[in-house]
Amino acid sequence: MNVFADVAARVRTALTDLQSEGFLPKDLALPAFDAEPPRDPSHGDVAVNAAMVLAKSAKMKPRDIAEALKAKLEATPDIAKIDVAGPGFLNITFTTGVWQSLVRTILKEGSAFGSGAAGHGEKLNVEYVSANPTGPMHVGHCRGAVFGDALANLLVFAGFDVTREYYINDAGGQVNVLARSAFLRYREALGENIGAIPEGLYPGEYLKPVGEALAAEHGASLLDMPEERWLPLVRSFAIAKMMEMIRDDLAALNIRHDVFFSEASLTSNGRDQVKAAIEVLREKGLIYEGTLEKPKGHDDAEWEDRVQTLFKSTAFGDDEDRALQKSDGSYTYFAGDVAYHYDKLQRGFRHLINVFGADHVGYIPRMKAAVAALSDGTADLDVKVVQLVRLFKAGEPYKMSKRAGTFVTLRDVVDEVGRDPVRFMMLYRKNQETLDFDFAKVTEQSKDNPVFYVQYAHARAASVLRNAVEQVAGLDISVEALEKADLSILTDPGELDLIRRLASFPRLIEGAATAHEPHRVAFYLYDLASALHTQWTRGNDSPHLRFIQANDGVATSARLGLIFATKTVIRSGLQILGVEAPEAMR
Repeated sequence: MNVFADVAARVRTALTDLQSEGFLPKDLALPAFDAEPPRDPSHGDVAVNAAMVLAKSAKMKPRDIAEALKAKLEATPDIAKIDVAGPGFLNITFTTGVWQSLVRTILKEGSAFGSGAAGHGEKLNVEYVSANPTGPMHVGHCRGAVFGDALANLLVFAGFDVTREYYINDAGGQVNVLARSAFLRYREALGENIGAIPEGLYPGEYLKPVGEALAAEHGASLLDMPEERWLPLVRSFAIAKMMEMIRDDLAALNIRHDVFFSEASLTSNGRDQVKAAIEVLREKGLIYEGTLEKPKGHDDAEWEDRVQTLFKSTAFGDDEDRALQKSDGSYTYFAGDVAYHYDKLQRGFRHLINVFGADHVGYIPRMKAAVAALSDGTADLDVKVVQLVRLFKAGEPYKMSKRAGTFVTLRDVVDEVGRDPVRFMMLYRKNQETLDFDFAKVTEQSKDNPVFYVQYAHARAASVLRNAVEQVAGLDISVEALEKADLSILTDPGELDLIRRLASFPRLIEGAATAHEPHRVAFYLYDLASALHTQWTRGNDSPHLRFIQANDGVATSARLGLIFATKTVIRSGLQILGVEAPEAMR
C-alpha cells in the first residue's frame, strides 16, 4: 500500500470527473504532479501540487482548481480534512484509522511490503566493478562494488528483472604486462633470484602464488619456450587466477555476479563483434574515414595524425567524434566498449546501467552516444559515477599496510572492520560525493555510527518481541495473531509518527529505484531507526507508552504489531543494502 500513490490516483480521478462535468476543459491533457509528505508535518499528511501544475494549460487560477478538487475529495471517509494553502497546494490530513490500518497491511504483506511497484518485470542490466584482472580489488573498487550490488538489490525489490554483470578487461596491453609479471614470479618459484621488479611490471606479492602454481603445473618447461609461445599460456593462467582472487574478494562483501563477460571473447573463435558493431553503425550512416584534432592539454592514446575510422558521436550529444579503428586496422579501446554494449542490446536489454569510477567521467558522453546510435534511441544508458574513498581513523588520515604493493585492498578494509560496516557506510553518502571512511567511527556503538544504530533498532525490536512472551502470560506474537490486534489503540503521536515513516517506504523504494540511488534507503533506515529508538525512550520516561504492558494484553498486542511491522521494514531495507539484520547485538 502506497498512500501517496493512492492519493495521486484519487486526485487524477477527481480531475477526470471535473473534465466530464465541464469545469476543466475536456481536451486538457492531465500532466504528472506530486503527492508527497509536506515539508512541515503540521500542514497534514500529503501535499498535492496538481492545481498549480494544471493552471497554465487550463487557463485558470490554481486556487480555483484546488477548491474544486477539495470539494471532490473531502467527503472521502478516510480523509479528516483538506486545506488549500498558498497558491494552490492541497494539504490532506487522514483520519487516524488510515495509519492504524497500515500496520495491519504491513503485517499481511510482510517482506513484500513496498516491493514490485516500479519495475513491472522489465529487463535491466547493471554492470559494476569490472576491474582489470591484474590484481586484487582496491578500496576504490570496494565502493563501486557495494554501490552496484545494492542498486541491483534495490531494482530487484522494485520489480525489475535484473542481470548483474562484470566486464572482464582481458584484452589489451595490461594483461600482457600481467603475464610477464607472473612469468617473473614463475622464475622466482623455480629458484631464480629475480632481484627488484622491473619498472612497468606489477610489483605486488599477490602474484607469488600465481608463479608457484605455474611452476607446479608446468615445471621448468616454460623456460624453454619463446615468449610468443609462453605468453598466451601464462596470460590465460594468470587471468584465471586473478579472477578467482577477485571473486573471493567480492564474496567477502557478499557480492556475486550473474555474468562475467570476457572482452577477449568479442574477437575470438572466429567471432568479430567489434566489426559487426561498426558495420551496424556504418549502415546507419554514422561511420566515416577522417582525422581528429589532437586533444587540448593532454595526449590521447586513441589520437593519431592519420585517417581513421570515426563514429559520428557528435550527432548524439558528444563533444567530438570518436575513433573506432586506427590507420593500421587495429581497434581502439572505445571500439571494444561499443561492441560490448552492442552485445548487451542483442541480448535484449533496453535498460542499461554502468557504474564508473571517478576517473571515467569523460567517457560517459561517448558511451551514451554509442548506445543511442546502436539502438536507434530505443535503449537508455545511465552511468553512475562513484567518487573516491578517503581512509581515516579517529578523524586522522589512516595509512594501512598495502599487501598489494601499491594500494589498500578491499580485503584489507573488510578484514579490519567487517562486511556490514563496509557495505552500509559505502552507501551512507551519495555516490557522486567523496566518501570519508573512518575505521574508528564505523565500529563504535553509538548513534553517530549509522550501521550500528540501524542494526540495533532491528535487534531492539526483536528483543521487545522476545521479552513480551516472557512478561505477558499466554501472549501470542505470531503474525496471524498480531494482524487481529485492536490497532485503534495506537493513537500516541510518537506511534503515529513511526507509522507515517513506515508508510513512506513504498514511495521511497519507487523513487530510489527510478533515480538509481540506493543511498536513499540507508538514509531512510537511519530516520526510521531514530523514530523507533525515540519511542522506546519515551516509554522509559512515561511507563504507559511502553511497548509491553504486562497487565494489558490488548495494548501490548497492538504495540507489538507496530514493532513487528517496523522490524519487517528495517529488515527489508537492510537486505537491499546487503547488510545483516541481527536478532541480537553483543
